[in-house]
Amino acid sequence: MKKLISSLVFVSIILLNTNSFSYNSDPKIFIEELIGDAIETLADKNISKADKSKKIETIALENVDIDALGMYTLGEIRKTLDQDKLKRYKNLFQKYFLKSLTSRLTDYANQKFEIMSADQKSEIYTIVNSRILNSSSQPEIKINWRVYTKDPANPLIRDLIVEGLSLAKTQKEEFTSILSSNNNDINILFLKLEEFINDK
Repeated sequence: MKKLISSLVFVSIILLNTNSFSYNSDPKIFIEELIGDAIETLADKNISKADKSKKIETIALENVDIDALGMYTLGEIRKTLDQDKLKRYKNLFQKYFLKSLTSRLTDYANQKFEIMSADQKSEIYTIVNSRILNSSSQPEIKINWRVYTKDPANPLIRDLIVEGLSLAKTQKEEFTSILSSNNNDINILFLKLEEFINDK
């Protein structure tokens, strides 16, 4: 679980917002505006950590396709689950995802981002390329955002690729490892997610 948290930290920096805001539908500008709001909010000393966490949850639910991410990371076993277990998984995954985003919020408060380009891969996907500029505390980090645009007016983030490592793929591998080590018992995955959610 720990390696997932480190990957998810990168997502948290885009999901803060000072005010309710309708972002631009152009994928490149969409990501640029999200990052701009994140930097502004993180720099605001008048906003408490708790309030920032609440903003993360609100913006994540609106701008990240959490349900699609959850289904992908669950893998093929999702096809064998009854509706009750699938509903429970979706609920736990959302809580897990949102709590992960709030972890170590201030770690990236002073980082500088730069949007470099956008590459439209298809009618429904665009990759937006960005980077965290190097600083005295860390080297440059390349981050690519996979933006889903089936609804052109409502772009959604479906994946984050940090230095070539896909967040969605990393999560899927982690969940697959947990399941394969426990005879594909979904209840063990539920337990692991609950332990993380309830960990103070």
